[in-house]
Amino acid sequence: MKKLVITAATALLLSACSTHTFIVSEQNAASQPTYDKMQHFFVSGLGQSKEVNGAEICGSADKVAKVQTQQTFLNGLLHSVSYGIYSPRDMRVYCK
Repeated sequence: MKKLVITAATALLLSACSTHTFIVSEQNAASQPTYDKMQHFFVSGLGQSKEVNGAEICGSADKVAKVQTQQTFLNGLLHSVSYGIYSPRDMRVYCK
């Protein structure tokens, strides 16, 4: 039982969340994302890509403030439970 707890605690501590933020313009960025969806990837996203048109979401390219991708704890948990077959991540677009 002790080994199981140590193994589970180690796995939890070694799991990583990550956020990638691309700041396009720092002027008047909205605090809430205009677009916020989970993207679905398989086999850790190898050879896969998802495109989101920020200009279309915000009305024009000059209205895009920042774009953010994030792997949350829930995304990592889903990835771990499926042994890496299902690998989601969150995508957000913030407009001015």
